Amino acid sequence: MNFKSEVEAVDALVTKYKALNAEIGKVIVGQEEVVKNVLISIFSNGHCLLVGVPGLAKTLLVNTISQVLGLTFNRIQFTPDLMPSDIIGSEILDETRNFKFIKGPLFSNLILADEINRTPPKTQSALLEAMQEKSITTGGKTYPLGNPFFVLATQNPIEQEGTYPLPEAQLDRFMFNIWLDYPTFEEEVAVVKATTTEAKFQVNKIMSAEEIIYFQQLIRKIPITDNVLNYAVKLASSTRPNTPMAHDIVNQYIGWGAGPRASQFLVLGAKCHAAINGKYAPDIEDVKAVSKAILRHRMVKNYKAEAEGLSIDAIIEKLLEA
Repeated sequence: MNFKSEVEAVDALVTKYKALNAEIGKVIVGQEEVVKNVLISIFSNGHCLLVGVPGLAKTLLVNTISQVLGLTFNRIQFTPDLMPSDIIGSEILDETRNFKFIKGPLFSNLILADEINRTPPKTQSALLEAMQEKSITTGGKTYPLGNPFFVLATQNPIEQEGTYPLPEAQLDRFMFNIWLDYPTFEEEVAVVKATTTEAKFQVNKIMSAEEIIYFQQLIRKIPITDNVLNYAVKLASSTRPNTPMAHDIVNQYIGWGAGPRASQFLVLGAKCHAAINGKYAPDIEDVKAVSKAILRHRMVKNYKAEAEGLSIDAIIEKLLEA
């Protein structure tokens, strides 16, 4: 892709983003904020955790996004008996009595890790290592994964029996924790109308893998002023209890705060949020726009917050006001 300047490239990203939204909107009714955050994470080269009750089109959303982005897609249904070799692949002895590596479903551009909290920690760790390293090592050999490579994992928040909750250190690998809510009455009417007839919606490919990689590099080149960068780092620092920058509400209700990865993602997310809105540099409002989805899974409430029924989002709201 050849653009005369980064300004032209940002304008091209805005055009592509609008086209992606329009195409995804043919299949996905509502959920604009969710779609926006998933696309931001893809252009920022991050992974997403989608949390919502069954039936909110999480799987359909990921499948649709893979089609409009022209990416190879694999869905892995996580179950209690799933082994690491089931997702990364395994070595077999071929006819010539040599070991041959058979690639698992992780070797794809876009991975839907369905109900990630249903599988034991051993298999979760295999996936999360692949997310971090963008490669897997087996039998003393390292195999690179697809480029680009994204994991969109789903989690059911209501049914906790037979689940293995993700530890905080593993949750930290996800750029965004996106909560899906029930559709509005009007949106649900539109969904039911569209899905109870024989009508089929075909989505068109809007981007290629090469374009995604180009725009990922563009996002990193976008300049950011010192005051916006400092704001992002201060916001992440204010979530850490009993530290010099901790907010009073954090000292009162939070047991553990966000690490430095949160600051990195706040800056990257703000850059991408600015770019898709046609701005050539992010401001503090862009940091605020992505802050909840980045911070909510990196802060651990204490017993007092649990007892008073205070949500993480309410605490983040207070930090943003401050």
